[in-house]
Parts: sequence; structure tokens; C-alpha cells
Amino acid sequence: MAGAQPGVHALQLKPVSVPESLKKGSRFMKWDEVRHLLTLRVDPQGYFLYWTDQNKASLRFFYCIHRKYSLNISKLRELLDVGNLVGRIENKMLTVVTGPDMVNITYLNFMAFQEEVAKEWAEELFSLASNLLAQNMNREASLEKAYTRLKLQPNQEGRIPVKNIFRMFSTDRKRVETALESCNLPSGRVSIFKEMRSDFLLSTYDYLRISLLLYSGAKGKNYLSMEQMTDFINNKQRDPRLNEILYPPLKTEQTQFLMEKYEPNHGMIQKGQISVEGFSRYLISDENGVIPPEKLDQSEDMTFPLSHYFINSSHNTYLTAGQLAGNSSVEMYRQVLLSGCRCVELDCWKGRTAEEEPVITHGFTMTSEISFKEVIEAIAECAFKTSPFPIILSFENHVDSPKQQAKMAEYCRSIFGDALLTEPLEKYPLEAGVALPSPHELMGKILVKNKKSHPKPADGSTKKKLSEQASNTNSDSSSVFEPSSPSAGPAAYIISNIFLYTDFIASAEVEAEDDEDDDDDYDDCKKSMDEGTAGSEAFATEEMSTLVNYIQPTKFHSFETSKINRSYQMSSFVETKALEQLTKTPVEFVEYNKLQLSRIYPKGTRVDSSNYMPQVFWNAGCQLVALNFQTIDLSMQLNLGMYEYNGKSGYRLKPEFMRRPDKHFDPFTESTVDGIVANTLSIKIISGQFLTDKKVGVYVEIDMFGLPVDTRRKAFKTKTSQNNAINPVWDEEPIVFKKVVLPTLASLRIAVFEEGGKFIGHRIIPVSAIRPGYRYIGLRNEKNQSLTLPALFVHIEVKDYVPDTFAEALSNPIRYVNLMEQRSKQLAALTLEEGEEEKDAKEVLCIYFCLSHSVIYCIFLFRFTPVGQEGVYMNNYINNYIYIYINKICLTNSFQVFKHIFLDQSARFTNILHCPQPCFSVKMAHNKTKPVVTGYYCLC
Repeated sequence: MAGAQPGVHALQLKPVSVPESLKKGSRFMKWDEVRHLLTLRVDPQGYFLYWTDQNKASLRFFYCIHRKYSLNISKLRELLDVGNLVGRIENKMLTVVTGPDMVNITYLNFMAFQEEVAKEWAEELFSLASNLLAQNMNREASLEKAYTRLKLQPNQEGRIPVKNIFRMFSTDRKRVETALESCNLPSGRVSIFKEMRSDFLLSTYDYLRISLLLYSGAKGKNYLSMEQMTDFINNKQRDPRLNEILYPPLKTEQTQFLMEKYEPNHGMIQKGQISVEGFSRYLISDENGVIPPEKLDQSEDMTFPLSHYFINSSHNTYLTAGQLAGNSSVEMYRQVLLSGCRCVELDCWKGRTAEEEPVITHGFTMTSEISFKEVIEAIAECAFKTSPFPIILSFENHVDSPKQQAKMAEYCRSIFGDALLTEPLEKYPLEAGVALPSPHELMGKILVKNKKSHPKPADGSTKKKLSEQASNTNSDSSSVFEPSSPSAGPAAYIISNIFLYTDFIASAEVEAEDDEDDDDDYDDCKKSMDEGTAGSEAFATEEMSTLVNYIQPTKFHSFETSKINRSYQMSSFVETKALEQLTKTPVEFVEYNKLQLSRIYPKGTRVDSSNYMPQVFWNAGCQLVALNFQTIDLSMQLNLGMYEYNGKSGYRLKPEFMRRPDKHFDPFTESTVDGIVANTLSIKIISGQFLTDKKVGVYVEIDMFGLPVDTRRKAFKTKTSQNNAINPVWDEEPIVFKKVVLPTLASLRIAVFEEGGKFIGHRIIPVSAIRPGYRYIGLRNEKNQSLTLPALFVHIEVKDYVPDTFAEALSNPIRYVNLMEQRSKQLAALTLEEGEEEKDAKEVLCIYFCLSHSVIYCIFLFRFTPVGQEGVYMNNYINNYIYIYINKICLTNSFQVFKHIFLDQSARFTNILHCPQPCFSVKMAHNKTKPVVTGYYCLC
């Protein structure tokens, strides 16, 4: 994703650090059906939370942790018989939440004996669980984690039973035995050993492939010299897209440090050599992660207007299953926010209990109701745990009771406190032409999106409108909310709901069939089916209206009428309507999203809570692309991959051309984008490691997602391995994506499947962030959680795209300039005036490429002739050089790739050239010679 601040980013991410108190352990009481006294601990590397109970050890993974306050305290006292403990019991509770997704979660409940202990454990465990470096651990750490698990499960004598190792790879005992023997460890069924060499798991790898890689660079020897290792790192592992000034190639002394770090044989270090084992350790280390750490960190500029960011957004956040039936859950708000979401939806309805408490549910369906107040409490609890940037509460307000709307407003004010933004910032008044504030300026703030009523003379019109809405609701759908008789009970409520919803859809279909010629009626019915209940909100009371400022929903009419430039007004589009606008007016849609927010939500007929493809609307710059988080389908997987970066803050800065008013972008373009250099990417799947514990064949698929021109579904599929999922090897040609037009919006998905098509794991990586070279790619599950052991060993090549027309000029510039010189002389012979002599001249070919992130391929051919009176001199010059400045970086040296030096501010410039696109300008400074351009070629 474009938008990182210029210069080298200073990494803010901290490695895992486990406090001594967690390593030593603390006494807790674990309760489920019965109580258990235990000692809770964390291993020194922070991989596992485990406890000891009556000399037995148990292990639990932890993915997300939070304090849970919605406990029945009186029941808890009764169960645990701890009524005599000092202090409020809920402040001593610790709840660990684990699970493969946001719906199927397990609660592990512990109670400390001191409040301070519970607080420390809650804070430290959450810090460990949310550590971004730990979530993106290198291959070495993954192997260490598996080894740590074995060490934490010893027998009563404190030794590791070999059967535990066989259990990890139950279907491939032979490979495990071979690996144990190579480490001089016992391999019998009943064998046990006290310590285990950490290279055991590494020894199960395919050493042959790594050895061949080393031999190819070592010219047949079984080691690499320091010079060969330096050459390998600079030419194979380094990203050629990087600026050589900011990210210079590795020097020999730096290579020596790496060899000393990873080579286990001291004798080889003294000789300046690295063995196959040391080379293997280097490849699995931090130096070779497929994603650079600065991309994981919060590195993007957060000071642009809110409309300049993609914002992680949820639709019908409260649902745990389909749209028609199932449970609504307060916990979903916690899980969604902790995953990095910054925009959640609240479908608010009038409560019909005696307390008149507003509720959240999916109207006219069988979904259950949850308390509006409890949802607000859950949001307040988890709002800024994983991100400090603003949260948007998208209200779909159907509450037709002034009293209950007043309660909603009061709950928001009292529970959120100062975090709730109730007034616009002084620098950003709600006026036409004023941009939205930035995420940085809104840090720690909660913004409300709700219909806003504007002040009018006090004539009771608000109450009148609400009473009319309430009357209509009661008369039209009384059977929905009230059982037909006292004996009918909840069943009647459920049945009435489902029939009403299905009748609504069926009636729309019948009307369309009865009058097929009436296009307007059909469109209205289809619109109603798509929008569901989103278009039938209640009139906003004054109490709710005062909470609304920068996110004011308004009905969309056209992009032309939206040019009134009120950035605080936004529109919501059902996916079908958004697709229609994108198809008809793509450029206008992008322009609209530069100034105002747009929210896209799934059509109402997605009753299974499936998701549309978010990439389609990211391509148009839509900010709030809302998805059903309870459904971890491919669309949601892409969303999780998208927002994994920039510190998992929930905000991603849009590319510059989607933000600048002087740039125009068509998402359907097939040519290169102004100011962006296309990439060429190739990837070869070499081998896999520990893909599954089953003895089955496996295969790999590769997809590319991005602009329509860049998207390639199922672009590549390997052959299926033969009953080997421990370390399968593929020897096939790489898949090449010759021209990725917009790498800043493109993502590569690499997925592994069993031979029957069952999903094993995958990884989604932005093209702009992927590191080239020989890399291990750790696989993730559907929810983007690390699978620890499963990984792929690949070779990736990424470079700037060069059209075939200019490939020869860049690969062999000397031959190219000779050809240009020959042609120039032939033309000169034809055009020379009578009596005119050709002056002594010197031609210089200047070739520029690979400059920072805005790469422009250009070829300049200059002829130097003696200077006349019109010659211009420069201060602090270097004799006989011509300086070409592009984007304030100077390029020099003829007949070779230019070196980059920073701009000398004291220089004076003449002869400004501009690309016809225009994409850049060239400034030439000279001394003693006057440059005359005889050739100018722009490759953009």
C-alpha cells in the first residue's frame, strides 16, 4: 500500500519480553464445573500459557485476552465459596478467549487472589497475544515454538518421551526416525531423553534443495566464501526496487557479522566461510522474513484527511451466523474490535420490555436480541486496545421511541465519556470546502454515524414523526413483536419473524412477475431486497442528533450533486448499487472518495452472511468496505490480509493518485498508472514443510488480486505430491506475472490444499511489500492465525516492469548508444548545410531506473559541444559532468546506471525538460560544455 512516509522508517515494534512474574507463575483458581487450584505460567519465549494442577501440566494457546465483567457475581461466589475474599471479585477475574475464528470461541476463566496479580496478568498476556512480531515470527522461531511445546510436556521424570514426537507426525514415522538419528537422539518407541537438540526439526527439512542452492553459488564447493555470500545477499535476496541511498547493498564486514551469527563451526568462521548448516540457519532467520518488519509497523502517514484511508469495517457486527436466524452476541463487538476493525454497526430497535431498554437485533428475522447498553460497554472496553485511531459507530436506528433514543444518547455519553466526539474540532468546522480531520487528530475518539435532524422551530414535529412511525410499525407488524396469545410464547415470535421476512422477499418477486414491463417497480423491489432494512430508519431525536458531526449520512443522488464539497456528508451503497456506479462512472466514484466517505455493505439477499469481494471497491477508493466478520470466506481472508499491516491499526493510506485532486484514475485501466511503476513478479514453489500430519498428497495454488487487469484467479497450480506432506518437493517452472500495473493495490495469495481439495493453509502478501529471494513463507489459517509448523520454501523475483521495446536498451546500453550514434551520424550527413563543418562533440547516454518508490524509466542521449556566451555555470560544480535531477535526486556517471546523490541546493539550473505524460521533470546543470539534447526517450 502506498503512503509510507519518506525516508527510512525507525522500527517501533518491540520483541516479545516475558516478565519474571509470568515465568515463575502465580496462583489462580480455575473454575468450570468444579474449582481447581493451580499455578499459571508462561514459557520464557512467550509462546504458551500453561498451568500445573496436581503435578499435571496442561497447555493452552492464547490468541486474544481481555477482562470480562459480565459475570454473575452471586453465582460465582456460590460456586467457588470465596465470599470471604477481600475486594470486588470481578477485579480478580481473568478470562482467556481462544478459538479458530470470532464465533467458535472458548473461555478459560481464572481468579487471582489479589487484584494486582489479575491486572498484571491481563495486561501482560494481552501484550504478548497482540505482539505483531510474535504474530509474524520467522521460521526459526516457529521451529523453536514446536520444540518448546515438546519440552513443556515431559513425563514424571522430567524427560521428553519420543512418543510425543511421533504423535506430531503420526503418519510419517520413518522421516521422524531418520531426523532423530541424524541428531544422535534415541528413536525407539519407548525411548526418552532429557534434552533435545534444537536442530532436530530443522533436520527434517529438504537439505538437498538448500545444498544445491549453496553449491550453485559456491561453484561446486560445500561452502560459500564471504564474497560469494555477499554476492548472494545483494543479488538474490535484496529488493531491487529499494533506493540504494536509503537501503545500500550489504558490505563485506556486514556479511562477516552474519556469518559469525549463523555459522556453528568456529573453524569455518575463521576461514571466512559458511557451511550448508550455517546457510540453512541464515535462511530461516529474522534476516529473511518474507515481509520486512517496517511494513508490519505503523509506518504510514496518519495526518491526511479521514477520507484518504481505507478503514477496516464490519457489517451487522452482532450476528454470529446467518442473517435470518442464530444468536446475536455482545462478544462479537469485542472480537471484531480486537481484530483491528474500526467501524462497527449497531442495528437498534425499540425494546418492548417493561424497562423500555433499546436492543440490537436484525429486524424482522429470527435472530436474538442483545442489550444496547451492554454493547456500548463492550465497545468502550475494547475500543482502543489494539489501535489508538478513531472508531466509527454506524447506527442503523429503528428506535421510534423518543424516550429510548434519549437513553441511547445518554448511554453513549456516560459510558464513552470524553472519548465520544460530540463537537467538531475547532480547525475543522462543518462547512463546505473544509476537509475531514485526520486519524491522528482524532486519536482516541469515537465518532457516531446516525441520521441527524437539523434545528427547526419547536412545534413538536419530531415527536409527531416518531409517534406516526410508532403507530405505523405497530399496525403493520404487531404480529412480529407480540405473540398472538399468552400461551404462544417465544415460538410464535420466531415464526412470525421468519414468515414476515420471507413474505417481504416473495412479495417483491411476485410484483416483478405480475408487471414485467414496469421497470421502475422491478428496480424498486430489487433495491428493497438488496438493501434489507437499512433504508427504513427512524427519525433522529435531538439527543441522538447532537452526537453526530463528521459522519452525517445522506442519500446519494449523483456524483454531480455531491460536488457541493461537504466532506462531513457520506453515503452508504448496497453492493449492487455500488457496482452499478463503479461500472458506469468509475473515475467519478474515485473522485467522490477523495473528499467524502462511502460505505459499502452486502446486499440483503446474502442471507447466509457471505461476503462480496472487497478488492472491487478498494480499487475505487471506497473507505468503509463493510463485511460480515463472522464468515471467514475468501473475501474476509483478503480483508484480514489487507489490514494486517500498518501496525494492524485498521487504517491503510490510499495510494497518492487516489488522494490528489490533480490526479485522475480509472480502476479499469490496463496501462500503467501515472507516477507508479508496474512490477514484474515471478514465484517458484520449491518445497513444503510439515504441511499436514496426514499421509496425503498436497498441492499449491497461487492467485493475484488487484485491479481487474492485475487479477488472476487460480493463476497457477502445482502437481500433487505423492503421499508426502512432511517435506514435499516441486520441481516446476515459476509462475510469472509479467506486468502488475498497480502493485500498491495488488496482493498475492499462496494456498495449500490436500489432494481432495481440503484447505490446509495460505498466506496473503501485498506485492509492494513482498521480499524477493529464497524465503520461507509460514502458512496461516482462515482467520490469519499462524499455523506454526506448516510452511513453503519459495524463490521470488520482483523487479520493475520494462516493456519489451526498451528491454534491450536497458540490458545493453553501450550497444544501444552505438546504434543511436550511428543513426545520428547518418542523419547529420543528410542535413549538414553547405560549408558547415561538424564540430567535435561528445555523446553521453544516460539511463535511469530503480529510483525510490516512484521509478521512471528514461533514456537520455546528450551531445556536448563547446560553450558559447549562452553557457551557464553552477556553484560548487564538478567539472565536465552533466547533472540530471529527477524528484530532487541527482543522477550521474555516463554509460552506466547512475549513482544517487542528494540535491545540492546551491546549484542553478537551466534547460528544463518535461515528460509528455507528464510524470517528471529533468533539470540539467553544466560547466564549460553546453548540453544539446539529440535524443529523448521516456519509457512511461
